[in-house]
Amino acid sequence: MLDVLLLWHLHQPYYVDPLTRTALMPWVRLHTVKGYLDMIEMANRHPAARLNFNFAPVLVRQLLELQRREVKDLWESWSRAPAAALGLAEKRNILENFFKINWVTGVDVYPRYAQLLDLRGRKVTDQTVSEAVSRFTTQDFLDLQTWFNLAWCGFSICQRHPELRALKDKGRDFTEEEKNRVLDIHQEALGVVLEFYRAAQDAGRVELTTTPFFHPIMPLVYDTEFARRCMPGRELPPRFSAPEDVKQHLAMAQELHRQVFGRPARGLWPSEGSVAPELLPLLQEAGIEYFCSDEEILFRSLRLDPAHSARQVDHLELFQGWQFHCAGGQAKGLFRERPLSDFLGFNAARNPARESVGFLTEHLEQIAGATRHANGAVLLALDGENPWEAFSDGGEAFLAAFYTALTDSKKLRTRRLGDYFDAARDLPTVSALHTGSWINGDFDIWIGDHEENRAWEWLGRTREFLLGAAAGMSEEARRAAWLEIYAAEGSDWFWWYGPDFQNDSDFLFDALFRKHLQNVYALARATVPQYLDVPIRQRGSAVTYVAPTAYISPAIDGETSGYFDWLGAGHLAVELQQTAMFQSGRVSRAIYFGFDEKNFYVHYEYRHRAPDHIIFDFCKPCHRRLVLKRDNGFADYRAEVASSADGVIYCLTGESFIAKHKTRIECAVPLSLLGVTGDGAPMAFFIQILDQGVGVEQCPERGLIEFSGPSARFGLKNWFV
Repeated sequence: MLDVLLLWHLHQPYYVDPLTRTALMPWVRLHTVKGYLDMIEMANRHPAARLNFNFAPVLVRQLLELQRREVKDLWESWSRAPAAALGLAEKRNILENFFKINWVTGVDVYPRYAQLLDLRGRKVTDQTVSEAVSRFTTQDFLDLQTWFNLAWCGFSICQRHPELRALKDKGRDFTEEEKNRVLDIHQEALGVVLEFYRAAQDAGRVELTTTPFFHPIMPLVYDTEFARRCMPGRELPPRFSAPEDVKQHLAMAQELHRQVFGRPARGLWPSEGSVAPELLPLLQEAGIEYFCSDEEILFRSLRLDPAHSARQVDHLELFQGWQFHCAGGQAKGLFRERPLSDFLGFNAARNPARESVGFLTEHLEQIAGATRHANGAVLLALDGENPWEAFSDGGEAFLAAFYTALTDSKKLRTRRLGDYFDAARDLPTVSALHTGSWINGDFDIWIGDHEENRAWEWLGRTREFLLGAAAGMSEEARRAAWLEIYAAEGSDWFWWYGPDFQNDSDFLFDALFRKHLQNVYALARATVPQYLDVPIRQRGSAVTYVAPTAYISPAIDGETSGYFDWLGAGHLAVELQQTAMFQSGRVSRAIYFGFDEKNFYVHYEYRHRAPDHIIFDFCKPCHRRLVLKRDNGFADYRAEVASSADGVIYCLTGESFIAKHKTRIECAVPLSLLGVTGDGAPMAFFIQILDQGVGVEQCPERGLIEFSGPSARFGLKNWFV
């Protein structure tokens, strides 16, 4: 019997400006009504399942502040404002922000909401928003205010309040009373969500663990020079070192956890799974008995320990707990199985619930059969809020089937972390702990880039100022100023700096980070340095793909082609397609694509192993699928075409195309098979990667690769020397 430990991490950064007591972003409230209530509802529906939820204290603090109406929710204010009385600034804010939800599952499935999106325009600029302001009627604004807050309501809150389902069915022409009722229900949810988790904990069905208070990268707050251990040669900011702040984050986390949940946390998910040996004594002091991180941390730690480095470490070593003794401290540790955790977070939604659950349980049972440890366990640890936006039903069917499969299995047993470690005997010991995070075992996401380094430098300057100014401040102001420093040490601000991740709120996050620093000076009644008014985040949107600029006629041989073969082709750099969550274990590296007068060409590069099943899914100019599939024993790919009238049901046409694979996968497809007529009509496609019939990756992660098809003028328009 293999212990399966599910750890769902719930976290939001500190969106509140403490000086104005205003929450500048709404995600705590909106994730409550969609994710947090849904997750505990599914736990309650499956009382035999034993689960673990990690609450970041900064999230708990904001839930309490919103519940008690101690802060103003800015976006709720925009929502409650009577549509007939909206000013120009409010109208612009609503048009810019009230479509911030997954469009596939949260907008396009509701005809009126989709109509409003099209009326505003799916690409947003200052000009398009200004034009949309004049197009929207009072009823349009009222429907948009209602739909944004209504569409975020998940399956649990809709079940508790059937009137929400009735409003979704009504769809349009909402009243001010109906809009405000939706928002009143949001407020009710904020008032009960923490109680639900505490009740499940007290019933012995879930364990609640914690994170350092404001979700800092503890090793970097302790000493940014620690980054050199896993990132040698990188340019780092002027040294920032505040081990006493790490200690304070842990102490504050335990204090709030005890207040809200009735007991201190025994376990810790270090922010972003980031650890260093110097942290172990601080964990002990805070009463933390065990921590969780990523498998890469374990394997690198074993390579550092002389007792383990001399032997070949089997991957099956992952499936057990460990005891760490180093730097004068000790703690137990368990490490996430990365591919299955990532599948849960990124790809389960791409498949029917039954298939995704079958994929997971089959692999878990294979691990159970292969593991011979006395304390055998597998940890699946991941984001507990963002994945559900990709499911059409918010993940309800998937979670129900997954929890049922786990509790019914004869080979698997769900466990709480504390129960596992209490029962474990003679855990293997390690005398070294790798310094790094759950992402690639390093800190590249948070330090080492120009923007990230500047943020660390400005944080350091502000902290040094406070150290000098604190003696002349009142106790209340001094305490508030230190909370601003701790808030600015949170990992989320650094996540959005640099080239790794982008979203449409980058500059809001930048402004919030600098606001926390500015508040330190304001609380000290000092002049705020002018440089803190200057955005750290650089303007300019990332180009996610390049459209074709010239006709190409490459040799299709499956080899690394010559430079000129693909000159002028379109290009998608898959490894740059990162959004709010990090996905490791990617299959794809890059895709090149283009055409001449006769054929469409594609050149696909994979990272480590060629996938068994690839689908190039076209929706423009018509629904076609180019299917590459390699069965067991089949040395190369079958290349087939499937067609659909509605984009839902596809049938093989019996036609084929050229596909070659050696070190790359290359295809040549007659344009006629794609319905391309040579009139320059738009073409659009995306790529699906499957493993054993289950979707594991999509490129791009969101949206389509769109470009103009061949035409008589294409070659002239894009001609160059």
